Parts: sequence; structure tokens; C-alpha cells
Amino acid sequence: MKFFNKNSSIKRFWLPIILAVVTALTVAACNPARFKVKAAQVPQLITAVLGEPSTFNSALNETLYSVFGFLYDSLMVTNPFTTKLEPGLAESWEISEDQKQIVITLREGLKWSDGKPMTADDVVFTYNDVYLNPKIPTPTKDALKIGEKETLPKVEKLDTRRVKFTVQEPFSPFLRLVGAIDILPAHILQEAVRTTGSDGNPKFISMWGTGTKPTEIVGNGAYVMESYVPSQRVIFRRNPYYWRKDAQGNPQPYIERIVWQIIESTDNQLISFRSGQLDDLEVAPEGFSLLKREEKRAKFKIYNGGPDTGTTFISFNLNKAKNAQGKFLVDSIKSKWFNKKEFRQAIAYALDRETMKTNAFRGLGELQNSFVYVKTPYFLPPEKGLRVYNYDPEKAKQLLLQAGFKYNAQNQLLDADGNRVRFTLLTNSERKVRGDMAAQIQQDLDKIGIQVDLQIMSFNAYIEKLKVTQNWDCYLGGFGGGGIDPHSASNIWRIAGASHAFNQGPQPGDPPLIGWEVSDWEKEIDRLYIKGAQELDENKRKEIYYEYQRIASEQLPFIHLVERLNLQAVRDRFTGIKYNALGGPFWNLYELKVTN
Repeated sequence: MKFFNKNSSIKRFWLPIILAVVTALTVAACNPARFKVKAAQVPQLITAVLGEPSTFNSALNETLYSVFGFLYDSLMVTNPFTTKLEPGLAESWEISEDQKQIVITLREGLKWSDGKPMTADDVVFTYNDVYLNPKIPTPTKDALKIGEKETLPKVEKLDTRRVKFTVQEPFSPFLRLVGAIDILPAHILQEAVRTTGSDGNPKFISMWGTGTKPTEIVGNGAYVMESYVPSQRVIFRRNPYYWRKDAQGNPQPYIERIVWQIIESTDNQLISFRSGQLDDLEVAPEGFSLLKREEKRAKFKIYNGGPDTGTTFISFNLNKAKNAQGKFLVDSIKSKWFNKKEFRQAIAYALDRETMKTNAFRGLGELQNSFVYVKTPYFLPPEKGLRVYNYDPEKAKQLLLQAGFKYNAQNQLLDADGNRVRFTLLTNSERKVRGDMAAQIQQDLDKIGIQVDLQIMSFNAYIEKLKVTQNWDCYLGGFGGGGIDPHSASNIWRIAGASHAFNQGPQPGDPPLIGWEVSDWEKEIDRLYIKGAQELDENKRKEIYYEYQRIASEQLPFIHLVERLNLQAVRDRFTGIKYNALGGPFWNLYELKVTN
């Protein structure tokens, strides 16, 4: 699943007068109207994203706002309607009877965007030299670790077009993982992998940052980067060496150019779409009613894919460790609160999610209770043991009292040592709904005597605090759609996972953590994730992931909130749209056409 919601989200606020001024300046500074003049010359799509790319190196990317859905194809693609794998760069594949080997055969005549041949050597390089390299901190590596020993697949070349993947034990997600990873160009990147920089790390880690000239980035996808202006836009051009052709032999994609506007506010994106400067828009709850009235007149359609495949939550920092300087990542007093299961459960009961759905989401959302997408067979229904926390502030207070907290005469919550319960809630500023949600969380928790301070930052600064400094109390955030198989979230749930943010352990190349501890329930979820990947019987796998959800809903490392409906507005001039929540409007971008 690629493009704007690639496995795809971390997914807003100005006073009205300030908004008007800022919008005027923004439109003047990066007005895409001049690109519209060229629309008659070349078919193009003008779209918008909320944040800038953090890297041009696909293997190192950890954020939603990435360019790689345009620049790379994978060996196989998942059809979002059937959820079955279909050929991509690989024309076929064979699985051994014991399911421990996969042999893929590449299409004949594949080329990189610089015209060089793409062969089995590139696939072997991508895996052995990059994704499986212990010196390169690729998030993908977490998903490829197999069993308790965390062995990695063996990847070997059979001939110019064939590659064999081998695992030592059964590994259910194997085929989907092999099919989904971006293949990288060995002839460009191999030297950087094998050369060490002054810091002792492979030069590859610092290669292809966003300061790299965009035309130097080599890919195998439908488009290449033509230009990048930070905080304004990325422009993509059709890759002349792309492999796809239609039934008549015409080269695809038909759309020649993509203009990717960086507009870091959903309010400003709405204004740009209504003024005709954007061809599509992720419809935020606050803009739906206005856009719905304009749908026919302005010649666009709002597609509704039902509940979004992502997840939105708050999460407390459970890390008890100190950094390399000997300072606790989390204040030791607060850490004691956060690590009490009863405290987290009380917070869940204190949040009025129905009101949040009505106010912040304008009714255009659904209450969420699990990390697993509700439409997959792995979702655990409440009647089978998923714990649900409906709004009950009195129950929240009872849990807190039972856990040793107390109230003073001003109805302020204190811990057993008399410390006022107060913490900071961190979130990002680009989505207005996030600010609205944070404000309600602050109000809801005030009702049970807890003071919440809000810290709302730009997306990249927010990610820096979460993943690098790790000195945060609680954050409001989300992850993009994890796909069909729960294993796709292994980097979040496995103890050593790169996105195990609620108790992030030391990562390759990072400074050490002193006194990092792992709880028994984390270990049990880790064990279940290993077992789920080893099990080939789908009914048994389902039961394993059911059990992990029972534990997660009891321990609440993530307190689930409301997930938006997947709404997307697209201009009528695009034909061939086949929409659903898993794929979005542009999963088949290569076959879309512009009619005027």
C-alpha cells in the first residue's frame, strides 16, 4: 500500500484572524496556480501533505510524509480489495512445500530510473547489505526477525532474474514481507554501505538526506524527483524507464507530473482545495459539511472508505531508564504513576470518547479499542475478551484511590507521598483535530483532579522528542494503517522494536540507556508475536493475536481514542479511481487518467 498513506499515519490551530493572514502569505509564497497553467501541456496531479520528508533514503525512513511511494515499486503488491498479493517487480514466485523457501523471478528488462539494468544483484544487496545489516538501523529489520533467536532470512542469487529467500523455521508473514520492501540500487549505494565514516558507522546512514540533489535519487517506481523546495513542494516526473505498460503497449503512468505541496495545516489545505489549487484532499472532520455542499458545483467527489486503517491513542512513557548522562528519561515521581496499570486504566475511563467523536470529529469517526484494524479477521471482539473503557469518571476515581492516590480539599489528585498529579501531553500541530482532542483530554482529566499541560509541536520536532531525546510524559499520536497482518506492527510490539515507543530500548548506533527494564506483560506480548509469526494455521494464528489484544487492553500501553472516517475528496477530472480505505484514491495511480 503506497503513496499518501503508504502503510500508511501520524496523523491542527490558528485563531480565525491569524489564520486569514497566514493563509494569504502561504498562498502567495507557494501558490501552485502557476502549475495549473501547465496542466494543458502535461497531465498532472497536484496534491498536499502535512509535513516535509525527513530523508530521501527509503531504508531509514520512519515517518508518514515520505516520497518513496512514487520512487519505488516492490516485488509484489497487495490488492486492497481482495487483499491478495499480485505481481510487481517480480513476475512470479514459488513457495516450497515446507514454506521455508521462496524463489522470486524478476520481470525481464527491468531498469533503474538512470537507465541501468535492475537485476537479482539489487535484491540481494537490498537485503543482505542494507536491511539485514546489523550496522544499519533499518526499521524493517524488526519485522524480519524470526523466532526467539531472532534469526534473519538468508537471501541468495540463483541467476540474473531469480532470488531465493530461506528461513530456518516456518514464518507466516514471510511472503508479504518479501513482497513489500523497497528494492534499492546496488550500483549507486553499495560503496556507501561498505565504507565507514569518521563516526564508525557506514556512510550509507548519512547518504541521501533531504539536502541531496533530488535528481540524484535513483529508483524503480513510476516517478522520479525533479525538484524539492523545503517547506514548499516536491515535484515528480514520470520515470521514462518504468516497467508498466497498458494492454496496447503504451507506457504507464499516464499522469506525467505530480506536484506535492507541503501545506502544514489542515485548515490551509482546505482553503487551497476550495480555491481549486489542489486536486485531492484528505477531508478533515471540520471541513466535511462545507465540502459536501460544494461537491457537485465544484466538480469533485468525496469518497468514504469507512473507518480509517490507522490508530489514534495516548500513550504514557513507561521507560524507567536513565540516558547516557545519568538523567532519568522520565521524572522518577511521574514514572511511578505511569507504570501503575490502575493509573492507565483510570485515565481510559476518564476520557469521554463519545463527546470527542461528536465535537472533535463532528461525528465522523468511530471509537477504537484495539491496535488491530476492525475489518480484519484478527480483530478481537469485546464479547471474546477485548476490554473496553467506556466513559466512567467515578470508576476512574475509585481505581486511583485503590492504587494509593488521594484527593485534597481542592479535589486535586495527589500520590501517596503528597505530590500533585500533573503531567505534559505532547502532540503535533499540523492536524486541527489533534489540538481539539488534546484540549478535551485536558478538560476530562481535570474533572478527576489531574492537571494536564499541553505541548503542541511541529511534526518533525515531535518525532525528535519521541524517538531521540525520549524525555516526554505522555503523547497523543497515531500510526498509519498496519495492513492485514498484525505482524506488520511487530516493530511497535516487539521489545527490541524501533517503534516500541512506550518503553523504547537502546537502538543500534544510539547512546546507551542505563537501567532499562522490561515488564512481564511486554515479554508475553513479545512471545506471542514470535509464536504468531511461526504458526501457519490461520485459525490458530487468530487465537494468538486475540490473546495479545487481551493483554494489551488490560495493560493499556496505548489508550485508544477515536479514529476518523477515511474521507477523500478527488476532482472529477480523474478517471479510473477505485477507492477503499486500505488503498486510498491513488493505489492504482499508474492507470489513472486526466480527462481535461
